[in-house]
Amino acid sequence: MAAPLLALDRVRKVYTRGRIVRRPTFTLEADLVIDQPGIIGVVGPNGAGKTTLFEMMTGSNVPSAGHVYVAGTDIHRVKYRERDRLAIHYHQSYQVRRFRKLVPSAFLQASPSTAPMVHLFDEPQFNLQDGYIGFMLDFFRKLRAEGRLVVLCLHPTASWHLEILAEISEQFLLVADGGVTRQPDFRTLVKEPRFRNYLGPEMTRAAETLAGPA
Repeated sequence: MAAPLLALDRVRKVYTRGRIVRRPTFTLEADLVIDQPGIIGVVGPNGAGKTTLFEMMTGSNVPSAGHVYVAGTDIHRVKYRERDRLAIHYHQSYQVRRFRKLVPSAFLQASPSTAPMVHLFDEPQFNLQDGYIGFMLDFFRKLRAEGRLVVLCLHPTASWHLEILAEISEQFLLVADGGVTRQPDFRTLVKEPRFRNYLGPEMTRAAETLAGPA
């Protein structure tokens, strides 16, 4: 039996502040298993930890506790320069963060994969010129057809962002209040009070129209 494409095993990330007494300033927890290739939408308020989640999934940000497995391999035990052969993070350039490497690469294992199994798109800039969005959605579907997992994070500021999420995503992850919860479809996501509060009244009405009648 093949290993899940992505598994977050009781992952927890805590940021603290203070020289003498360290006090938590941010906590994110996730515990989930994604077995099959697919396209997953990720949503949540600014500062909720979406990028931190992506960084842990791709091995650049070490969890405070727990493990991240990509195709059965603990990505944080793979050589640093080979981690993008398992999972790759496409992000806006201003979001790139550098982390101290705690373990010498010589003590880590080689990646068992030569091409990434998990592709994470962190708020990509969709160009509205003719055909570009369709091209990108076809690219996501191509990756899924090749047995890959596509994770797409969008911060909806216009109704067409919601249209993209509703059309392409087969399930959703809502990052909010220090946790990650799975939503099986767009209609269920729109019913979630935390998602509605995040969108605001106008965008919630647009999402309800897309979701259709209950």
